[in-house]
Amino acid sequence: MRYSARWMTICDERILERLSEVETDTPKGMADSGDVRFSRQYIGERCRELTNYGMLQHLGNGVYRITETGEQYLEGEVDAEELESDSDGEQPE
Repeated sequence: MRYSARWMTICDERILERLSEVETDTPKGMADSGDVRFSRQYIGERCRELTNYGMLQHLGNGVYRITETGEQYLEGEVDAEELESDSDGEQPE
């Protein structure tokens, strides 16, 4: 069972699942794949949020990969509600 946080959306789940399968991808690539059925812009926004919480790593040029924390979340080993954001100490609502 996965333990999501109040700040998470269903898009976040799809992004993490996609990157768990393909190693690296861009928001455009995820949108074009059909695996993440949201706009490229929204996927990019969610990737930045997941990066703030340490679930993704931004490699540059819009390329992201899942981190060990992201993988542990997918396995049900991490409660996302307990993760802290790196964005100026502010928790998104």
